[in-house]
Amino acid sequence: QVRLVESGGGLVQTGESLKLSCVASGSIFEIHTFYWYRQTPGKEREWVASIGVDRKTYYADSVKGRFTISRDNPKRSTYLHMNDLRPEDTAVYYCNADDPVYSPGRSYWGQGTQVTVSS
Repeated sequence: QVRLVESGGGLVQTGESLKLSCVASGSIFEIHTFYWYRQTPGKEREWVASIGVDRKTYYADSVKGRFTISRDNPKRSTYLHMNDLRPEDTAVYYCNADDPVYSPGRSYWGQGTQVTVSS
C-alpha cells in the first residue's frame, strides 16, 4: 500500500505562484511515475503533469511554460511549481503515483489540495 499526502494549496491572486508537494509513504519499492491531476466541480479529473523515474517530464498544454514538476527520490516526493496562476487553474489538485514492482497494475491517489486563484 502506498499513501500519498498533498500539501501547499491555498488562495492566491492572478499571476502569483504556489508550490504543491506530495509525499509517498508505505510499502514502496520505487515510485516509477508521479502524476498531478486537477478537478473542478462537475468536470472530469484532468491530467496536469507527470515525471518518470528517469525524470522526463510531460505537461498538459494548458500549463506548459507555467508549471514545473520535479521529484526528490530519497524523499519519495514530487512537487508542482505553479507560476503565473490564472483563475482557470482553480481546482482541487491530486497527486497520483505507481509502484510497478510492489503494486503492479495499481496506482494510488492522495486526498487532494485546493488551489483557488482569484481574479
